[in-house]
Amino acid sequence: METNNFNFVQSHEETTTMSKTFLASVFSWMFAALTITSIVAYSFANNLELLSLLVNVERGGLSILGYVVMFAPIGFVFAMSLGFNRFSYPVILFLFLLYSAVMGASLSFIFLAYTASSIYGTFAAAAGMFGLMAVVGYTTKTDLTKFGSIMMMGLMGIILASIINWFIGSEGLDYIISFIGVLVFTGLTAYDVQKLKRIGAGVEFGTATTSKLVIMGALNLYLDFINLFLMLLRLFGDRK
Repeated sequence: METNNFNFVQSHEETTTMSKTFLASVFSWMFAALTITSIVAYSFANNLELLSLLVNVERGGLSILGYVVMFAPIGFVFAMSLGFNRFSYPVILFLFLLYSAVMGASLSFIFLAYTASSIYGTFAAAAGMFGLMAVVGYTTKTDLTKFGSIMMMGLMGIILASIINWFIGSEGLDYIISFIGVLVFTGLTAYDVQKLKRIGAGVEFGTATTSKLVIMGALNLYLDFINLFLMLLRLFGDRK
């Protein structure tokens, strides 16, 4: 009986260590991607020659490359998700890093609409909220699976409402979408961290599949953070 208890404790400690190692790798790649995004966004926003590649500064409006940069991130996400089993780890990693750079170019547009101080302040607020919910997701004993399903339905609703508002241009609806978006992405952060914690407890380290799971986990958390930041910016950012 004592031996069984010892084995149980040892197994529990091993799975806990595996989860921590897995999540540490996930967060490392997430932070690396955010760093790339931030550097590229700042570089484009503060360099007229780079910005002119995306926007016609004199006449206004996006260039062809600007539209490509704006919509390309969606293609990257689909390519990585659908190609998970077919693509090798180096390809998945390359797509993720390239995606973070393209997203940075896309996010440079926010510097044209909002003041730099409100962007930096909102980024800090988003980082604080994200960090808090990540801790909640990692430490809570409550199963967030059903909660996550509700958040995913909320996400689908946000996407649908955003498409509708693209055509009608309602400021009131945009405010509602942003408010709900903040709630959804804070909730998804906790859910995704708990989900990744469980995945990390059952993976086999050193395999290509585990390495790819790390990158996909980093992508999920990266998207949670970026969308939380953008929703907060739409609510509280100071427009120029």
